[in-house]
Amino acid sequence: MTRTLHGGRVTHEVTNQVPPLAGHDVAADQALLAAVASHEAAWALAELRQIGTLAGSAEVTELARLANENPPRLRTHDARGHRIDEVEFHPAWHQLMSTAVRRGLHAAPWATGTPGAHVARAAKFYVWAQAEAGHGCPISMTYSVVPALRHAPDLAARFEPLLASTRYDPGLRPPDGKAGLLCGMAMTEKQGGSDVRANTTRAEPAGAGSYLVTGHKWFCSAPMCDLFLILAQTSEGLTCFLLPRVLPDGTRNGMRLQRLKDKLGNRSNASAEVEYDDAVAWPVGEPGRGVATIIEMVSSTRLDCLLGSAASIRQAAVQAAHHAAHRRAFGARLADQPAMTAVLADLALESEAATTLAFRLAAAADRAARGDAAEAALLRIALPAAKHWVCKRAPAVVVEALECLGGNGYVEESVLPRLYRDAPLNSIWEGSGNVTALDLLRALARTPGGVEALAAELRLATGVDGRLDRAVGGLLGDLAGVAAAEPATAQHEARRLAGQLTMLLQAALLARCAPTAVSDAFLASRLAGSGALAGPGVSFGTLPPGLDLASLVGRTRAG
Repeated sequence: MTRTLHGGRVTHEVTNQVPPLAGHDVAADQALLAAVASHEAAWALAELRQIGTLAGSAEVTELARLANENPPRLRTHDARGHRIDEVEFHPAWHQLMSTAVRRGLHAAPWATGTPGAHVARAAKFYVWAQAEAGHGCPISMTYSVVPALRHAPDLAARFEPLLASTRYDPGLRPPDGKAGLLCGMAMTEKQGGSDVRANTTRAEPAGAGSYLVTGHKWFCSAPMCDLFLILAQTSEGLTCFLLPRVLPDGTRNGMRLQRLKDKLGNRSNASAEVEYDDAVAWPVGEPGRGVATIIEMVSSTRLDCLLGSAASIRQAAVQAAHHAAHRRAFGARLADQPAMTAVLADLALESEAATTLAFRLAAAADRAARGDAAEAALLRIALPAAKHWVCKRAPAVVVEALECLGGNGYVEESVLPRLYRDAPLNSIWEGSGNVTALDLLRALARTPGGVEALAAELRLATGVDGRLDRAVGGLLGDLAGVAAAEPATAQHEARRLAGQLTMLLQAALLARCAPTAVSDAFLASRLAGSGALAGPGVSFGTLPPGLDLASLVGRTRAG
């Protein structure tokens, strides 16, 4: 508001402020669209653009704000003392969830064998996650449960159609009678964390193929879901189970929510501590092989961690570019000033690399689901490495983007603080840094054809650039060295190897598929002349001279 005092003095006039980033198409992302078209999912582009327009609307931006400013609340008892264990959400959460389920961002791809179905789903998840990330947790869990559930064919036949349904049907009722189901997961306990073999929750046979589960879980993802995959000890060892919140007769199962976690970010979503008191559950997979069974769910959720971090990186880069395109300082637009141009170009480059790799692995998951053994082997090697590296890059990108907005970026209304709080989660969820790096070592040692599939993928870019050829040769030599090394030495190298492997996959993909401005900049800035990695210690905005920075920045301007 402009206010004029006596004498005609103007005390407040708003100028040089950036308009809200609303009314744009989030799917107007050239790297995304190229990946979707090249990985058998061009048939989904029209719907993807619809979701992108919705995700970039002022209405959905407001829903995201409301869902995060009004986090879920736990009601353990009703007014008369009856145990109810309800989680209450703001209506904005339910609107976001309804769109995600209706558009098939959850388990819908498992209901079709259409080539590219999982890539199309990944693209919609990536775009919609940029609207609001927290509600992606139950969506991701529901997507991920199906491969594990198929180890129990009777349960899969009973529940998979409802998990794949595009009807969002919240509320506690017997799962068989609902129009659609959501599924969560509970593995970790107080004493074990990632060491799930230290779990103490027990399951005892109860007849008719069911078990009674007693124990606790320190983290239960999305406790408002209808079904959960859990791990519990049996006489045969750690076993996977499917546990409903409501039993077929309508009574509450023995699953009690103790409290909701007060988290740094991901505040629109609920995470809980849970106690089981003779809770009915059904075994999934071979008794005593619970980790091997549930790891298939973990693989799919790791892919979503990668997609979610790529989405965060993209959103942060777009926010920074939008601000710089409208803000002026020292007589010129920020975007036209060389120091800012270099930073924006570097953020765009990080986004291009993360997105391109995420969708290459989504395509591998799609083909693996159709029985392609080589693609399954590539996914098993590359996914833990990519999850490790890209998810760690996301917080750094968000911080740099926030700084591009200056003080405005530190204010909640800019959205960057929410991105900043959410950014570390994907690096922790489904295996933090050491867990994923060590899983890479396990995959290299135990995956038949894995190293060969990785080498074949990297060598598709042979001859494009000598730096890349040298770096690939160095990586393959390192893999052989780690395979022959003592365990302690191999563990010491695991993190470096994960970063090197991921960055070279990104380099090879961009060299083959990206515009020259993108591939030249990535190779020049991420690979040193000797073929070694330039490394993460190099500051954003320090790209080598002579690159087409304007083209890079243009690829992150809101569509």
